[in-house]
Amino acid sequence: MRIGELANRTGVSIRSLRYYEQQGLLAPKRHDNGYREYSSFMIEQVQTIQFYLKLGLTTEQIAGFLNCVLMNKEAFCKEVLPVYQQKLKEIDDQIKQLESIKSNLEERISSIIEEHPASEINSLKVGCNNE
Repeated sequence: MRIGELANRTGVSIRSLRYYEQQGLLAPKRHDNGYREYSSFMIEQVQTIQFYLKLGLTTEQIAGFLNCVLMNKEAFCKEVLPVYQQKLKEIDDQIKQLESIKSNLEERISSIIEEHPASEINSLKVGCNNE
């Protein structure tokens, strides 16, 4: 099948499919005229790539284990676990950072509310909307 058909069957843009090829995630056959030819197996391959992208992994990370996952089950690919662990650590770090930001904002709001009467705060809201 050609790239347009693969795009239609997977819901992935042609541009993304070309990007996956550049990243080494897809390897279509090339005809003499330069056209790409994709096997029907590549539908599953693109869907697998999309699955891992939705988990927040990069194409570089996916490239490190994609062939193993496609040939075996995920549980049999030792390359997957460290990537998952690293991603989970990144998410935990982001959550901590967001909790810190949230706490700082809550403190600022409390400080503003304590220093100003409610009527003054309401006029501040109106003033901000008029700008």
